Amino acid sequence: MKMLRAIALVSLALVVAGCSRTTTFQAPSQVATPQPAVLTPAPEPVQPTDSTPIQQARLDPGSYDYIDGAALSQLSTAQRSAANDAQFYALQFGRPGAPRTWSSGGASGQVSVGPYVRVNNLDCREFSHRVTLNGQTYTRSGTACREVDGAWSVTA
Repeated sequence: MKMLRAIALVSLALVVAGCSRTTTFQAPSQVATPQPAVLTPAPEPVQPTDSTPIQQARLDPGSYDYIDGAALSQLSTAQRSAANDAQFYALQFGRPGAPRTWSSGGASGQVSVGPYVRVNNLDCREFSHRVTLNGQTYTRSGTACREVDGAWSVTA
């Protein structure tokens, strides 16, 4: 038993002695010399080669195909502008079924849109635009698609 304890102590001493060395020795011929850093210039920014400009989504004023014709003739310029803004933001950013409301000078409206669908490689949405004017409600429903040039147009 004493012999086993002596062997264990010697083994432990050798293990501890081996762990206490933290650096390694390299012969002078094996020491690497530092290499100078190679600096490469930053690459030039890539310029687009396509001359097609980026198209911004829009709803052209003056085309009010999304409003019932009977209501359109009674709306002022400011009311048409408010309706146009609501229609654009509903088509571009609206959540399906979440109405976007507008109000201007005694007239008000509400635009609801459906989910995006792809038709002939265009983003389209069904919509319903309700206008209330002088106690009368007018509704126009249809489908609007964002054309290649970025403009929303009513297709049906």
